[in-house]
Amino acid sequence: MPKIYHCFPGGRHKVLTLSYDDGKVADRRLIAIFNRYGIKATFHLNSGLMEQSIRIPREEIRSLYQGHEVAAHTLTHPTIARCPMDQVVQEILNDRMQLEEIVGYPVRGLSYPNGSYNNAIREVLPHLGIEYARTVHEHGQFTMPQDFYTWQATCHHNHNLMELAKTFAGLAKTQYFYMMYVWGHSYEFDNDNNWEVIEEFCEFIGNREDIWYATNIEIVDYMKALNNLKFTAAGTMVYNPSAMSVWISVDDQPTEIPGGSHVRLK
Repeated sequence: MPKIYHCFPGGRHKVLTLSYDDGKVADRRLIAIFNRYGIKATFHLNSGLMEQSIRIPREEIRSLYQGHEVAAHTLTHPTIARCPMDQVVQEILNDRMQLEEIVGYPVRGLSYPNGSYNNAIREVLPHLGIEYARTVHEHGQFTMPQDFYTWQATCHHNHNLMELAKTFAGLAKTQYFYMMYVWGHSYEFDNDNNWEVIEEFCEFIGNREDIWYATNIEIVDYMKALNNLKFTAAGTMVYNPSAMSVWISVDDQPTEIPGGSHVRLK
């Protein structure tokens, strides 16, 4: 029986993702940095607050965030664990609907506003079309989440970013999956006068062959497709019922499994 491991696209075992909240005008500078170094991120927006002068106007959103992911952050950014559930539902659904009208694709992710949530909110999210939700908690590790609805980041960009990046870059044991997840708010770089923090990070970690650069929803979608592979009992054939290609390692050889295909492994 062959030794089979799940892989990220291209046979990689490391993924980098970032997410930034609130959609304020400093996103323009941040996105230019990400694009320069081939880094992808998710941006969580409040569609009910876009008329404020400090926020990206709705007519700019589709073009500015192209190549990245726009996700929900509730309509008006309340502390939702203190709100009636019908208000929570409206805040999330209305935000989704307005953002989808702007970007032209289903909005399926969320970051909890003010980091506020409870078990009841977490349980209702799948019924609102939300497939993951990021918290404001950090664990300082490079592990995959056990629950995408309580997704914790590796770090905020002000918390040991370069030390963690250097550790992440050096991880070479291919029998593990590693994910580095960085979060924050772009306006914090203006407030703290420290844009060099993210510039240095992106220059160091970007454009590497052994890292998959992905948005939050791309990771969720890929992991669902990967976990949906159907193997024969002997491990000699696999069927991919999903539309997207996924990758596995078979006796240490990266192997692409195209969407809809049966592939003989040995």
